[in-house]
Amino acid sequence: MPTPREILDQALRRALESPQTPLLTDGESLSGAELISRNQQNRAGVRLVLSCALAKIHRPDVDIRKPYTEISGGNSFSGRTYDEQYLAPFLSENSLPVNDTTAFLTPALRNRNSTLTPEMNLVGRPPAVYQAALDLLSAAHLGTFAAEDLLAELLRWLIIVRDEKRQRLELLLKGVQGVTVGALSLSAEEMITLVEQHLRSPNASAGSGGCRCLRSGWSLARGANPAAPKPQRR
Repeated sequence: MPTPREILDQALRRALESPQTPLLTDGESLSGAELISRNQQNRAGVRLVLSCALAKIHRPDVDIRKPYTEISGGNSFSGRTYDEQYLAPFLSENSLPVNDTTAFLTPALRNRNSTLTPEMNLVGRPPAVYQAALDLLSAAHLGTFAAEDLLAELLRWLIIVRDEKRQRLELLLKGVQGVTVGALSLSAEEMITLVEQHLRSPNASAGSGGCRCLRSGWSLARGANPAAPKPQRR
């Protein structure tokens, strides 16, 4: 039986082999996987499903919907253990965009002792993310797709989101590099800080957001030199 890390590495290789080709054939499940992977308001959903899929592959006897050892029946598991011990370092090493902390400490998922079914109300925001996560776990349990495919599909989407963010960062850096105030230019460190702040803002884009980022760059530079003139528009 492969170790959890070996399972994750294999799933990552599958995702990288054909990043534009979905690994789930069910349309509803594919949409759910994209939703929980792309949502920036709450990424606990994707960490939850990743942890459960990893546990199911590592221990085929468990019920993917029972990530709490308090659940009776003998086929539950500690989702938090898989999340913190195996998933967290793997996601960090590959710069995949997820929550910094385990999903199992979020209010919606903390102190649970019942099976995660689509009918459960997790009282989390946004509700659609948690519902999609529950639906994916249910579909995997019913055999709509294998846990191996679910794990690789989620990693595929996280890779897409990561690479899109990197492309926006590169585009914004090119724009910020042209910002000068008289003889005063932004340092590389200041440019990176500004762009990262912009990318963390809601609805960040390389368009209007990029312009706001450039204006922020001028303000930062002018703060370092209040006497510096405002750059002329062309």
